[in-house]
Parts: sequence; C-alpha cells; structure tokens
Amino acid sequence: MRTETPWGPWDPLPLAETVHLLTPLRSPWWIAGGYAVELAVGRAYREHGDIDVLLLRRDQLAVQRMLPGWEWWAADPPGTLRPWNPGEVLPAHVHDIWCRPGPDEPWRVQFMLDDVAGDDWVFRRDPRIRLPLDRLGAVSQDGVPHVVPQVQLLYKSRSRRPKDEQDFEAALPVLGDDQRAWLIETITLAEGADHPWAARLRAG
Repeated sequence: MRTETPWGPWDPLPLAETVHLLTPLRSPWWIAGGYAVELAVGRAYREHGDIDVLLLRRDQLAVQRMLPGWEWWAADPPGTLRPWNPGEVLPAHVHDIWCRPGPDEPWRVQFMLDDVAGDDWVFRRDPRIRLPLDRLGAVSQDGVPHVVPQVQLLYKSRSRRPKDEQDFEAALPVLGDDQRAWLIETITLAEGADHPWAARLRAG
C-alpha cells in the first residue's frame, strides 16, 4: 500500500521480497510491526503501509554493509530524517532507519534497532522490562523469523491506533497463558494498571 510522507512516498516491499532480501544477513533479524502479528496469527487480515524489521543495535552495520547500494536515512528524533553515512554507528537515541534502493525510489523497508544487556533484550521505553534474547523471536510456519506477538503488542500498547487495536484483537486468540501473563505485567509496568488492553487480557 503506497502512502505519502513529507520525505517522499512509502511503497513497502512485499513480505516475501523482504525475507529474500535479508536471507544473506548472518546477524539475527525479525519481521516486526503488524506483519509480525500476522505471522503469529497465521493469516493476513489488513493492509500495511510499511514493513518493519527488528535488528539488534550491535548489528546495525552488518545490514548497511549487506546493501551498500541502498540509501539509508536515520530517524533522528524528534521528527527528522538525516542520511546515515556508511560506517557510522548511530547514537543510542536513534531507533529507526528508513531505506530505499536509490534517491528517486520510494522508501521500501524500515529497520528498528533494539538494545541488549547480556543475554536479554531490553525494552527501549522502560529498561526494567527485559526478555531472554532467545525468546524475542519465533519462526512462522513458512520459516519467517518474527517478533513474538506479546513483545510487538507491548510496543503497540501506547499508541493504540486503529490498526494497533486490530492487531490486538487478532492476536488475542493465539496468545498462550505465559504470553498473556507477561503482556499484562509489562503493559501495567510501562503504561499503568488501568490500561484497557491489560483489562482485556485479565478477563481472558
């Protein structure tokens, strides 16, 4: 689904093309965003205006080296895009990277950087929230690595846009008891005990 932004149009790569593009990358990566929830659910249920891929911050240069002919731009908060130069290690406050095959092309993939502490993934909004790195991702029936739904929903719990609400509703039936318990605990910690998603999860 093509969309317009102040920095040019988004025309995201299809999921299969994104997976093919990243297959040579030896560092871990996971499909994120709404596609991650769809992969967990096992079916497509809405359109997507972009495609997100999660990387560990420590591996950021590996993906840049893998696609040297592409244009890379860092989302430098608040609300600024700037070129990401070859070999530059992005500062800790930069979490999002937009990329496209060339300057006259639409944006095709967004990469997101998350941090680790030892063997734990660290939630960027609240470092008290952690998860063993080997539990951050899962693999779909088609062999696609993706962020587990409870982590993706934690990220979506703050904005709760219509598409986030749609993802939450679609994911509810596939969340196991441990996933629900973790999501209740982390949403309560990060967003407060009165968050409506936590209440829905508690209700079963």
